[in-house]
Amino acid sequence: MTGGALREESNATDSALIARWRAGEQSAATAIVERHAAALTRFAVSLGERTDLDELVQDTFVRAFGALDSFRGESSLRTWLFTILRRLALDRRRAGRRQRGRVEITESDAVTEYSPLDGVVAQETETRVRRAVERLTRMQREVFTLRVTEGLSYKEIADVVGSTEGAARVHYHNAMRSVKEFLDDE
Repeated sequence: MTGGALREESNATDSALIARWRAGEQSAATAIVERHAAALTRFAVSLGERTDLDELVQDTFVRAFGALDSFRGESSLRTWLFTILRRLALDRRRAGRRQRGRVEITESDAVTEYSPLDGVVAQETETRVRRAVERLTRMQREVFTLRVTEGLSYKEIADVVGSTEGAARVHYHNAMRSVKEFLDDE
């Protein structure tokens, strides 16, 4: 099956789940969450979110289900969910800027286990790629992640980030070039 055919099948499944939810079947909501939560979490991390990821994803679903009756299906459900999460993350950042000066140390900041030697190379490579991606502009990072990690089309990416399909292509191309240059120079 091609990427387009898989996407069409996924959209059909989402449409059926939405119809079931609108008909009052609560298990359809659970199925929607199970289908999209992991992708939303990955996208949140790519946006630089490191804390309260579950809460951010949950808030995305709460907002989506609250507005699901107005979902027109002009984009895929996943694209719509990414858009909601992106807006919530931006709102969260704005609120965080207002509360600057507070430093919180969480449990995830502590080193809790030793990495075995066979994981060192993979971890080093991941770190280098992460550093390269972190150097991208915010827009390039979002486009890069949506394309590479989530496999979205340029049209879907444009819908999520609020740009044109052509601009999404340019941002992706520039991001790839920057990542490659960073990795070559390091």
